Formats: sequence, C-alpha cells, structure tokens
Amino acid sequence: MMRRLWQGLLVSVLVTASSMAAAADNHITVAAAADLHQALDDVVAAYRHDHPDSRIEVVYGSSGNLSTQIEQGAPFDLFFSADSSYPQQLVEHGKASGTPVPYALGHLVMWSASIDMKGVQVADLAQARFGRIAIANPQHAPYGKRAEQALRAAGVWDKVQSRLVFGDNIAQTAQFAQSGNAQVGLVAESLVLGSSVKGSFEPVPSSLYEPLRQSFVITQRGANNTLAQDFARYVQTAPAKAILSRYGFNLPEDAAH
Repeated sequence: MMRRLWQGLLVSVLVTASSMAAAADNHITVAAAADLHQALDDVVAAYRHDHPDSRIEVVYGSSGNLSTQIEQGAPFDLFFSADSSYPQQLVEHGKASGTPVPYALGHLVMWSASIDMKGVQVADLAQARFGRIAIANPQHAPYGKRAEQALRAAGVWDKVQSRLVFGDNIAQTAQFAQSGNAQVGLVAESLVLGSSVKGSFEPVPSSLYEPLRQSFVITQRGANNTLAQDFARYVQTAPAKAILSRYGFNLPEDAAH
C-alpha cells in the first residue's frame, strides 16, 4: 500500500516537473531597447500568429539600464540592444550565451510636433526659436550618447545645454517631444515612423555620430530555452527583417536570410 502511494507521488512529481519544463520552454521574457517599441511588438505579433501557444513578454528600456539589470540577475532570456557593446559586454562577463547577432542599424532624427523641421541643420538648434530640446540620457541610452555626439560635432552643445530635457530612454524622450514638454526631440527614426502623432522630422547626418549598430544576444538564462532559440532565429528571417525595415532600420549585410 505504502509502495503504491510513493509510486503515485513520484509519478505526480514527474508529471508536474515535466509540465513546468514545458511551460518554461513556452514562455520567454525579452529585454529590448526602447527604439524597438513598435517594431519589436510587430515582430512578436507576427511570430505568435504562427506560434499561438508561445508567450513572449517584452520589457523596454535604455540599453545601458537593461544590461545592468541582466548583469545583476534580472530574469531576461533575450536582450536586444541599441548598441552592440552592451551584448558583447554580457558575453565577456559570462552573462550571455554565444555571440551577439547584429540585427539593425538605427538612425537619429530631429523631430517636432510644432515646428517644421525640413531643412533644419543640427547647428540651427542653437537658435532660441527651437525652445527645449529633448535627448535621452547619454549615460545609459545609446541614442542619447549619439545625440550628444551630434550636438558637439555641430558645435552647439554648450549653447543648448541649458535647454536640454533628458529622457530616461529614447521612448520617453520621444514622448517629451510629442507632448510639447520639449519643442524638438533628437530621437530614433523608428519611433517617429511608428508614431500616430503628426509632426515633422529631419535626419541627423550620420557623419555627426557613431553608428547605432544594434545587436541581440541570448542570455545565460535563455540558453536552454527552446522558445528563446526559435525566436532568435525568427528575428533573422525575411518576414522579421521586413518589419524592421518598415520602421526605418537598415539591416546588416551579414544577417541570416
């Protein structure tokens, strides 16, 4: 009698463990740079159309902050960064599996909801008529770092510093410009193309800032997760790349076809 009871309990434990493993393989949490907000949402939706049982949660933020969280043990299975240096750093610190995979090249633009930006040069932002200027925090947001580089290269950093408004990430920075809390925002082109708010934008010449080479990596937590591996492969397919291209991202030549 006791033996049968133990056998029953063992079977129950094994079934529960198997169910938990299957559930874990069917769910991932992704950390992603804020410039991907609309684009990656669309990629996830397209993936789930063919894999309806999969659960993919995405947490958006600045690449620097997300990288720090992963270093400290945050439960992310994949990390999509706006700057390739952060995934590479995770690999070097033993916090990620494999090597970073390039997936896009981002672009910085000057955007305004109230001012016609067509033909505006970065140096023109020194003029008082452009009011407050929003950029992401250069300390941990790649687009913020590039915005500072562009303003310095144009020779106007010192002239505009008193009018700068800093967003914690590039999505918050775009919100500042969209809401009127800032008259101009130096933001990701992807967020402008995905915005429902009408406005005007002008590209920031790429010669004024370091390239925004964006890469993703599977973290140590996601190394053995089947869904993490499969979604990583999907991001490199033609349908996913077409979505990223629609949001203004250039695609790396060495990405898988």
